Amino acid sequence: MPSLLFSSHLASLNVWQVFLITDRVGQAVIALLAVFSIFAWALMMGKYSELKKLRALNFAFERRLGEQRHILDLPENLKNRRDIPYADLLADALEAYWRAAAIGKEKGDDTPRGRLEHAENAIQRALARQSLRYEASMIILASLVSGAPFMGLFGTVWGIMEAFQDIASQGQATLATVAPGIAEALVATAAGLFVAIPAVVAYNMFAGRVKRQAIDMDGFSQDFLNIVQRGTHGD
Repeated sequence: MPSLLFSSHLASLNVWQVFLITDRVGQAVIALLAVFSIFAWALMMGKYSELKKLRALNFAFERRLGEQRHILDLPENLKNRRDIPYADLLADALEAYWRAAAIGKEKGDDTPRGRLEHAENAIQRALARQSLRYEASMIILASLVSGAPFMGLFGTVWGIMEAFQDIASQGQATLATVAPGIAEALVATAAGLFVAIPAVVAYNMFAGRVKRQAIDMDGFSQDFLNIVQRGTHGD
């Protein structure tokens, strides 16, 4: 029976009422977790949109590239699209390829292999740069995943401490005495989980997509190098 009365007493309080009856520390914890939740959802939606857009841009660029007859002499409107990861890789590779050719001709030791090595090095640097681009904001999401439950736990402990302090000040443990502190603890726990659970699901999903797109970029770069190698050997 006491447990039923306790449950009914808590059920009569909504989240806003719990927020109003908590002290300043509890309100600060709950408000901060609410801000974290809004920020996390904005970050998740932005990252989802960004990865989807980059994937579409890469596929569109790859289709346009397939229509070109000479991959080493691309038009400027394809080479200058640095906002597209594939285009950025290709632009760096072509720039390094022709720069190596010019330097080799000046020194009298221009070789297809030397050009290809410079292009490979440029692609590796571009891949590293694009990997950082894909992983941008992931560290923030990971921080929210790990930090929000601990902040919720802090609010939980603080609410329980408030309940014990109310019991000590009134000298008796009634439902009316402990309910505000317990309610504060439960709301803080729920708020921390509300931030962390969607964030960890989104983080794992984004990590998988970033890995797949990194594999796609590596495959694209290898295809480009193979085409260049066949072309130079054919020459």
